[in-house]
Amino acid sequence: VQLQASGGGLVQAGGSLRLSCAASGGCIGGCAMGWFRQAPGKEREFVAAISWNGGRTSYADSVKGRFTISRDNAKNTVDLQMNSLKPEDTAVYYCAARPYSGANLYITLPAYKYWGQGTQVTVSS
Repeated sequence: VQLQASGGGLVQAGGSLRLSCAASGGCIGGCAMGWFRQAPGKEREFVAAISWNGGRTSYADSVKGRFTISRDNAKNTVDLQMNSLKPEDTAVYYCAARPYSGANLYITLPAYKYWGQGTQVTVSS
């Protein structure tokens, strides 16, 4: 599975961005998908996750109510809609996939097998 993240950029505080992750190479058994982020000097952290069929989602407390994860399995894409952005949301955002996940979702880094290259999100104050 190859993952390609896009949609990052520079936005003012309070603005919005929509990240997209395109998956190629198939995802046998169904892939749970997640978004993580890494700010300079900090560890990579969980942002949001979604189960294979989109029936379950989970968010970090810091983004709950502002970010929305969604997926389109027909297009092999997973999106992260980010609203009311704050300067502390500045980071490189990574999408990740875990195959054979069934109806589960995962919020820890080690749970994911495949990672995209990351896309930079910068929020100015």
